[in-house]
Amino acid sequence: MQLIILWDIDHTLIENAGVSKEIYAAAFTALTGAPPTVGASTEGRTDRLIMRDMFRRHGLPEPDWSIVEAALAWAGEERLGELRRRGTALPGVLDVLKAASSRADWVSSVLTGNIAANARVKLAAFGLDALLDLSVGAYGADAEQRPDLVAVARQRVQSYRGLPVDVPVILVGDTPRDVEAALTTGSGIIAVASGIHGRAELEAAGAPVVLPDLSDTAALLALLEYVPGRP
Repeated sequence: MQLIILWDIDHTLIENAGVSKEIYAAAFTALTGAPPTVGASTEGRTDRLIMRDMFRRHGLPEPDWSIVEAALAWAGEERLGELRRRGTALPGVLDVLKAASSRADWVSSVLTGNIAANARVKLAAFGLDALLDLSVGAYGADAEQRPDLVAVARQRVQSYRGLPVDVPVILVGDTPRDVEAALTTGSGIIAVASGIHGRAELEAAGAPVVLPDLSDTAALLALLEYVPGRP
């Protein structure tokens, strides 16, 4: 069975231990000359919206996106060592990504609010980047709203890998926004309660399957075969 799997990164594949919010703060400081007085609000939003909200809450005009993206990329690269020191790949992630990447009929990539440069930094910090087809992923610079990223990834897979338009897509993520992105685009969803959102909250958002983490490789691969949540 052909399948497109799109993994969220933060709190699904890795624990960033607060480094993500430090990246936003550093980018904001570099752009404004002063540190933020209010931290970034993330929870599954795209980098475009996160940074826009930071400028809005500080009463400042938002710079051109290309400038903001460059500042984010600089801040992410600067914190690669700190991410390696404090963060970690979450339980089972290495094994399940290896298993997914070995399937010739599956495309395993990412759908993340991070810009592409910082997605790569976060994955490379724990040796996960080589296990994903990052060229066909969807990133925080590609759209403002998370559901719109699904079409971006699907188009890239079709263009670069030649898969038919009807190949099912399944998202794996830890926030209600991941669930929303799947349900509103006719995609499957496996929710993971490895972030700040518990099982009850993810089920209330509409997730038909909620796992505590990704540690049971065999069970997760079996779920992927059935594409839970897809009509």
